[in-house]
Amino acid sequence: MSSNSKKQPALGRGLGALLQSSETDITSVNGATAGSIAMLPISSIEANPFNPRVHFEKEALDELCKSIQIHGIVQPLTVRKLGRDKYQIISGERRFRAAQLAGLQEVPAYIRIANDQTMLEMALVENIQRENLNAIEVALSYERLLEECNLTQEQLSEKVAKSRSNIANHIRLLKLPTEIQVGVRDNLISMGHARALLALSSPEEQITRFNQIIEENLSVRAIESLVKNEPVVTKTPVTKASFLNSNQKVFKEFLSDRLSAKVSIQKTGTGTGKLSVYFNSESDLNRIIELLKR
Repeated sequence: MSSNSKKQPALGRGLGALLQSSETDITSVNGATAGSIAMLPISSIEANPFNPRVHFEKEALDELCKSIQIHGIVQPLTVRKLGRDKYQIISGERRFRAAQLAGLQEVPAYIRIANDQTMLEMALVENIQRENLNAIEVALSYERLLEECNLTQEQLSEKVAKSRSNIANHIRLLKLPTEIQVGVRDNLISMGHARALLALSSPEEQITRFNQIIEENLSVRAIESLVKNEPVVTKTPVTKASFLNSNQKVFKEFLSDRLSAKVSIQKTGTGTGKLSVYFNSESDLNRIIELLKR
């Protein structure tokens, strides 16, 4: 088999190839040669307006900040040169924000030159490949790559090393009402739940079922059955939180405010049930545990 028949890297002419190309390097930055790492003042760096990640969890940033204070920045940022002593982030905005919190005056960075079109593609592909984006952020990134970078789904599939069905399933989530998209983003429901809701014909019905998923802690299989008008098999009948007495409702609101988290109380016809506290991440769970210990 000839070398020309070998499969191309997943990134194609995306981020990987661009960062290895001499065409995107500058010859010297503050005495550093192209391809090397330069220490740049934080004050000379600005955020990337094309970054698909718009939600940076405070607890996760605090944890990264502490790590940077102890170990420094292990993985350099990648930036592009805007003008004299001005740079814009291509990738690494989370590290950049944590470095600001840590009080650093300068950060290590690879420096490239890229126009806005290339910049957008580089930032989106970089984030999809290397960051733990939620399903909605991934969907928005896919949509922007298709529309703003004029890519076909086949080209996008090659760049991000994902199947076309994966891309299509993510983009379909953007057809859901904003309230449900926020629920996916905040991990109130999973992508599987959201995909089941797409089978419903009206936004009003989708939102009704969305609220039911949260209140009754329904599984993906359960909501799929409801959407198909199939009976949902449960071990015990569940009474919704709306049937709580006034004292129980007050307690539910108090606990939710106390923990800064969504709280659900579910009762059966016999008076048994469960108290659920929702969390968005490992760090959020640890925060709630510490509050409950007090």
